[in-house]
Amino acid sequence: MNTIRCLSRSGSALSAVAVGALLLAAVSAADAQSKGKGAASGSKKLYCWQENGRKVCGDALPASAVDSARTEISVNSGMTTATVGRALTAEERVAAAEQERARQLEEARKAALARREKAMAESYATEDDLRRAYQNRIVLLDETVKASELGIQGLRQSLVTLLRRASETELAGKPVGTALAGNIQGQHQELLRQQDMLSQQRQERADVEGEFESALTRYRELKG
Repeated sequence: MNTIRCLSRSGSALSAVAVGALLLAAVSAADAQSKGKGAASGSKKLYCWQENGRKVCGDALPASAVDSARTEISVNSGMTTATVGRALTAEERVAAAEQERARQLEEARKAALARREKAMAESYATEDDLRRAYQNRIVLLDETVKASELGIQGLRQSLVTLLRRASETELAGKPVGTALAGNIQGQHQELLRQQDMLSQQRQERADVEGEFESALTRYRELKG
């Protein structure tokens, strides 16, 4: 009998422990589930976008609105968490890429200018040194311009000679030969090319003079 009572008490104790463990597990599972729901609720979003001129909101973003501008709102806090612009068209993407390229080129130009200005400040000890360097460039450009002018003068004289020969041939009642006509056309084209080159050289000389004034001002600023 005593043995049976002991076993009975022992069995009751074991049952109580088992029930307690089950209750603890159930409470833990319920708590975890509650926390999981809270986290899911906290991360849930509300999307708002324009559709056919009216504002539409929903907890899911349809495929038709993926490329539309939208506002994302936290369901838990009611605060806006993100503002997404509409997707760019192909033309807009090309334009944006071109703007970015232009921006990078401008930055590169400014960086190169800064390097040149730094080198200028470090290369010339005095204003006279800077002036002398620019003066040497101007002298070289003057010589180039003079050589181009002489070349153009010679081309004009040669062209006049060829035209006179062609005129005399026509006055004599003869056709102008293919070789002579070709020479006249070639000389004329070369004359036009040399004249364009001369214009560029003159412009370059004027630019150097203007550049010197700017460089001198900047040099004084850098030297303080």
